[in-house]
Amino acid sequence: PGLHRQHGKQGGGSKGIYAKLTVVVVVLLICTFSVFFSATISGNRGSLEPSEINVEELWESAKSGGWRPSSAPRSDWPPPPKETNGYLRVRCNGGLNQQRSAICNAVLAARIMNATLVLPELDANSFWHDDSGFQGIYDVEHFIQTLKYDVRIVESIPEIHKNGKTKKIKAHQIRPPRDAPISWYTTVALKKMKEHGAIYLTPFSHRLAEEIDNAEYQRLRCRVNYHALRFKPNIMRLSESIVDKLRARGHFMSIHLRFEMDMLAFAGCFDIFSPEEQSILKKYRKDNFADKRLVYNERRAIGKCPLTPEEVGLVLRAVGFDNSTRIYLAAGELFGGERFMKPFRDLFPRLENHSSVDSSEELVANTRGLLGSAVDYMVCLLSDIFMPTYDGPSNFANNLLGHRLYYGFRTTIRPDRKGLAPIFIDRENGQTAGFEQAVRRVMLKTNFGGPHKRVPPESFYTNSWPECFCQMSPSNPADKCPPDNVLEILESQLENEVNRDLEALMETNSTRRTEI
Repeated sequence: PGLHRQHGKQGGGSKGIYAKLTVVVVVLLICTFSVFFSATISGNRGSLEPSEINVEELWESAKSGGWRPSSAPRSDWPPPPKETNGYLRVRCNGGLNQQRSAICNAVLAARIMNATLVLPELDANSFWHDDSGFQGIYDVEHFIQTLKYDVRIVESIPEIHKNGKTKKIKAHQIRPPRDAPISWYTTVALKKMKEHGAIYLTPFSHRLAEEIDNAEYQRLRCRVNYHALRFKPNIMRLSESIVDKLRARGHFMSIHLRFEMDMLAFAGCFDIFSPEEQSILKKYRKDNFADKRLVYNERRAIGKCPLTPEEVGLVLRAVGFDNSTRIYLAAGELFGGERFMKPFRDLFPRLENHSSVDSSEELVANTRGLLGSAVDYMVCLLSDIFMPTYDGPSNFANNLLGHRLYYGFRTTIRPDRKGLAPIFIDRENGQTAGFEQAVRRVMLKTNFGGPHKRVPPESFYTNSWPECFCQMSPSNPADKCPPDNVLEILESQLENEVNRDLEALMETNSTRRTEI
């Protein structure tokens, strides 16, 4: 050090100052570049994982990335031939939305086997006690007309008239294996169909594998789910009336509050209830589900328990919604009653359901039936934001998530129950510091409704991207949108098929006259 100081005093001052200035400039340049580089990285990361959630943006649809919904065929898709291998009957069990998925599978199964589909039967649901049937919920004419390029559909198996006698075809009953592969339908099922002329598959919930390596088959499922399955006009009118009344007062969010007896019993989440309530849940579980060891703390820690109404409210508050937010509740009877609902209502007092918005006799008379579920489905589909509180085994939530994605990437808020569980547990133990920030960090990692890769166990009915979406200028040719005149092409193919059938019939009649 002494030598350096002495050197500075001996006429080398200008060089020393220059050296120091050079070091300062270099340091400044490095710092400037570092700040710029950090900002660039943060900006790029922010577009994927923003540090904050913009509530105003959530009221709009998610970014599409140039994708648009499209379930029309993109390769050769011949119309169903006049001569089929037989008739296919199915019984769709479960609730409204479980039945909806089964109907999609039934149409695909009929296409695979070259069968004539008999209008699917809807199970008289044991929970809703509703036997409306397909004709009571869906627009039958629209269903048949929309799928005319894909399968032949009849309302019932026709009688056979031969040699002056009338004969009824009795469908051979088969119990399909769960998630059966296509090969089962083209071998076992098809063989029985050819033997008996008709088969009856029952039950038909989850009886065809979801993941199929055939994009055209998957697009057929989407055509059924998002185009052919339209509710009857009276249900559509009721739904639109409710949405119009809600929309007249601005944005609104819909929440599927899955805090009902059947789901709580299924999940095995009992400990937060009174002894009497626990007895009810345990009895329901014993009567309806397989015996299984279930420990509440373990179930909750891995995200297997539905969020309580209060937890739903706390998530929304942490995300940034205030008490002026208008919320439509799609839910059955809340288990535990007002004791669980009050904390949520204190946070968000502007709550509605279909009865409070529309008290018409038609709706009031059917609030616990399939009609009420159908109306809730449509209101949730058309809402600005949809939030399921338990989208694991919930067919209502899963179908809605998929439908809203197809409907234009409409915003969804999907709480990560497993990620949120330790945060809520800490809060219950008195550790409230940083609670909202911790919730936001978990929620920032979730998808808000944009296109994203389907990863098991996510269902195809929850996320049909990319099979049922397309791009006008894709990097992958398989993602290119079909031509605008695709319906004209399909109609032309169908007309040609009909004309060939007529020509064959005329030729047969001409031959018979010649023989006579």
